[in-house]
Amino acid sequence: MADSESPDLFVFRLGPKRFALPLERVGAAVRAAYVEELPGAPTLVLGMLNVRGEVMPVIDLGRRFGLPPRPVAPEGFFLIVRSGRRAMALRVDALDGLARRNAVNANEVENLPAVDGILGVAVLEDGLTVIFDLDACLSLDEEERLDAALAETGVRDG
Repeated sequence: MADSESPDLFVFRLGPKRFALPLERVGAAVRAAYVEELPGAPTLVLGMLNVRGEVMPVIDLGRRFGLPPRPVAPEGFFLIVRSGRRAMALRVDALDGLARRNAVNANEVENLPAVDGILGVAVLEDGLTVIFDLDACLSLDEEERLDAALAETGVRDG
């Protein structure tokens, strides 16, 4: 594969919806596991998880996109990602894998979700996919509440 054709997105599913992240933000995909409660964290945060010795918050993106809350299931996955501020695990339902985005004209895209945190839309071989902005995952208030909750547990975040 030539460099211009190298994958640059990691595609995943939340319920019936498909999303993608820039590949450079994704460190790993792991099977869902037990999540330790994190009192005082925002509702978007399911708890915390120890991944290879690093404790990180587990974020339920489905809640951000208005999907009904569901418990973590063994058939689910966590994407280990890094925003501009912290490492975190994103709860996702399925992994579609690597993809290369194609250019898209904004006039060709309709019905984009009216949600902060959307970088854009990628045209993939099998349709359009919303590209999620990881740096906008948590609001400033949610970041502050998460920092306080982690500090209460003695976990250093970063």
